[in-house]
Amino acid sequence: MNIHLEYRVEVFEEDGQYVALCPELNVSSFGDSVEEAKRALQEAVALFLEECESMGTLHEVLSEAGFTPDPDQPSHWRCRKPVLTERATL
Repeated sequence: MNIHLEYRVEVFEEDGQYVALCPELNVSSFGDSVEEAKRALQEAVALFLEECESMGTLHEVLSEAGFTPDPDQPSHWRCRKPVLTERATL
């Protein structure tokens, strides 16, 4: 697979494990440390993208998730950049 993907990673601690999440793709993995969870997420994202590519849906999935290709390098995809990130309560 010839793709370069810039994606967001969020890490949470849950029940003594660290869970890493790519929210745009809804892909997650876990590990005993933050670094282990991030490595496991990278593997999970790569496998997810490979499966999308084999099904012929890679560009559609990335576009629907808010990723955009770099006009100068079509194999490079970037995640959308939020204008604001904050916590809110009701």
